[in-house]
Amino acid sequence: MRHALVTGSAGFIGFHLAERLLDEGFRVTGYDGMTDYYDVGLKRARHAMLAKRNGFSAHEAMLEDMDALSAVCREARPDVIIHLAAQAGVRYSLENPRAYMEANVMGTFNVMEAARDLGVDHLLMASTSSVYGANTVMPFGEDQKADTPLTLYAATKKATEAMGHSYAHLYDLPVTMFRFFTVYGPWGRPDMALFKFTKGILEGAPIDIYNHGEMYRDFTYIDDLVRGIHGLIDAVPGTDPVEGDSLSPAAPFRVVNIGNSTKVRLMDFIQAIEDELGRPAVRNMMEMQQGDVPATWANADLLGRLTGYKPQTEFREGVRAFVTWYRDYHAA
Repeated sequence: MRHALVTGSAGFIGFHLAERLLDEGFRVTGYDGMTDYYDVGLKRARHAMLAKRNGFSAHEAMLEDMDALSAVCREARPDVIIHLAAQAGVRYSLENPRAYMEANVMGTFNVMEAARDLGVDHLLMASTSSVYGANTVMPFGEDQKADTPLTLYAATKKATEAMGHSYAHLYDLPVTMFRFFTVYGPWGRPDMALFKFTKGILEGAPIDIYNHGEMYRDFTYIDDLVRGIHGLIDAVPGTDPVEGDSLSPAAPFRVVNIGNSTKVRLMDFIQAIEDELGRPAVRNMMEMQQGDVPATWANADLLGRLTGYKPQTEFREGVRAFVTWYRDYHAA
C-alpha cells in the first residue's frame, strides 16, 4: 500500500486531498498545526471525518517544530510528501507578516529537510497563482516569469519554489510545485470570498465587493484541484518530459498550474450565490484592496498533458455544492 504524508491535513485542501488519497487506496499520515487563523472547530471537524477512515492517522504539531516533524516522518516513512500547510490569506499578510515567514519559509524548509532525509519518491508542494503578481499577459503560463509578487504571502510562496528547485538540484529530490487558482467548495475556509458572501447574504449583512466588482478570477472547484494533485503524484519530474513542459534543465523540478482555465467576473459569481440562496446581497462597493490583482486566469494545458485531466467544473455547479454544504453544516 502506498503511503502519503499530507501537511495541512485539517485544512480545506488537505482534508479533501486526504479523502481522495484514501479513496484511491493510499495510507495517509496527516500533519497539522491547528492554528487559530480561522475557526479551529472547522479544522477539528475535518480531522474527525478523516479519523473514521481506515488508513488515516493524524498528528498535531507545527511545521516550525523540526523535531516533531522529523519524528513523525521517520515513523511514517511515506513514499511521497504533499506539502499543503501554510499561513494562508493574501490580506492577512499585511497584518501579520511574521507568521508567513515562519510558517511558509521556515516550515517549508523543514519539510524539504525531512523529504531529503527520507529520500521520498516525490515531494509535491503548494504554491499559488499570486506569484504571477503584476503580470498582465493572460492566461498565466508556467513559462512566464514570476518576479513581481505584490504581497508577502506571494513572495514567501515564490521563495519556496526557488528553495524547492535548489533541493531538487542538490539532492536529486524530485519536486513538483503546483500553483492554485482561487480554490472553492464545501468545507472551504471562512476567510474566503464564497464563504463570506454566503454568510453575509443569509444574515442580511453587507458584503464587501472590491474594485467595484470589476474583478475576474479563475475559480477552481476543490474536487478538480485534488484530482489534479493526485494525478501529479506519478508525474515525477525527470522521467518523461511532455510538450510545453516546465521541467528544469538543471534539476528534477517542475511547476504546474492547477486552474479551471476560465476567467469569471466576480459579479457573475455573486449572482450565482444569490440565485442559490434565493435572496439578493446587500452590496458594499469598495476600492481595490492593497496587494490584490484585478484578474487571474490559468493556462492548465501542462496539467492536462501530464495527468490526462484538466479542471472542468462550471462555477455555478460548484457554488451550488458549496451552498448545499453550508446550509447543512450551519443549519442555515
